[in-house]
Amino acid sequence: MSYAVITVGGKQYRVQEGERLLVDRLKTDEGKTFNPRVLLVGGNGAPDLEPTLTVTARVVGHELGKKIRIGKYKKRTGYRLHNGYRSRLTRIEIESIGGTKKAAAKKETAAPKAEAAPKAEAAPTPKPAAEPKAEAAAPARVAHPPKGYEEMTVAQIAADAPGWRRPNLEAALEYERANANRKGAITALEHALAAKEDH
Repeated sequence: MSYAVITVGGKQYRVQEGERLLVDRLKTDEGKTFNPRVLLVGGNGAPDLEPTLTVTARVVGHELGKKIRIGKYKKRTGYRLHNGYRSRLTRIEIESIGGTKKAAAKKETAAPKAEAAPKAEAAPTPKPAAEPKAEAAAPARVAHPPKGYEEMTVAQIAADAPGWRRPNLEAALEYERANANRKGAITALEHALAAKEDH
């Protein structure tokens, strides 16, 4: 099939394999793949209005759009207002339509695994004593900031911080000091931590 119509973020796009396009910001991390909803597939004869094929897209990166300048003016009052706005966008690349490229990649990865299997059978090394030690040496749980913290505003952090657990608050505070260093967010997190200590 030569093209497909997909929907991402409530908008429809006509795409082909290898094509890159800008869409509204997605929550998917850079380098990860996802399967958008397919509305139509066409190119060989009549279009298929009920497609069963999947489209695989990869997130290339997150970026900001062009700055839009907004100016307001009222005559004879001295009222002037200028604002700017840059939309948050995600650049995606269409890897495959119908899973054709995925099948080729699976065949390539299956061949090295088959070659590696005889080598493992030739020299087996039993390690029954090492397995319990590996289980005993499991890494300790590491606290992370709450989900979606990087995209939260200072007002959202101030409103939500009192409901977070202490390890999440500490992790959010470390993240804020290391990366964003927003004074309002740091103050809100410190107040929430102090309130946890008082109780």
